[in-house]
Amino acid sequence: MENASKKLLANQKSLTHISEFHQLMDEKDIMLVYCGEFSQELNKTLLAFTERKFKSENVEDNTRRKMFNIMVEMLQNISKNKVENTGEDPGISSVFMLGNSSDDYVLISSNMIRNDKIPPLKNRLDEVNSLDKEGLKQLYKDARLNATFSETSGAGIGIIDIARKSEQKLEYNFEEINDTYSVFSLLIKVSK
Repeated sequence: MENASKKLLANQKSLTHISEFHQLMDEKDIMLVYCGEFSQELNKTLLAFTERKFKSENVEDNTRRKMFNIMVEMLQNISKNKVENTGEDPGISSVFMLGNSSDDYVLISSNMIRNDKIPPLKNRLDEVNSLDKEGLKQLYKDARLNATFSETSGAGIGIIDIARKSEQKLEYNFEEINDTYSVFSLLIKVSK
């Protein structure tokens, strides 16, 4: 009987956390959160949901197209760059979030990467952030012509495309988990 009471109390605490999380989502105007395994089928579902949501809220066509394109790139990056489970995997799930502020839509992705992939990715992100609109346009053209761009840099044309579509600097973070893995988080803002 005591064991059943402990389980019931634990379940009630979980429900309290759900309520608190829902309140936080409302306060921060978070429209979508997904945490777990990403696949092409799931990505299609998330994109379809977002498209319907934006249409129902009469989001301007140009903004909707930008958001859709950026989401495609971010979701593909999570799906393509997932860490293979080698037994030393710390088991941190990938996350995608879509939020809304007074001036911007906010897209956030977070996924594990191997630490040896960080330097080329950080260099590419910093390079993209250092460029203006014309510089990004030229880098995009060069990348499309240069097939080795994504193979050698660890970050392909998608990063450039995200920066071009968002028209803002890419905010990112690497949080080391252990000697092998880190969590890479990317925050993108799109003006309304």
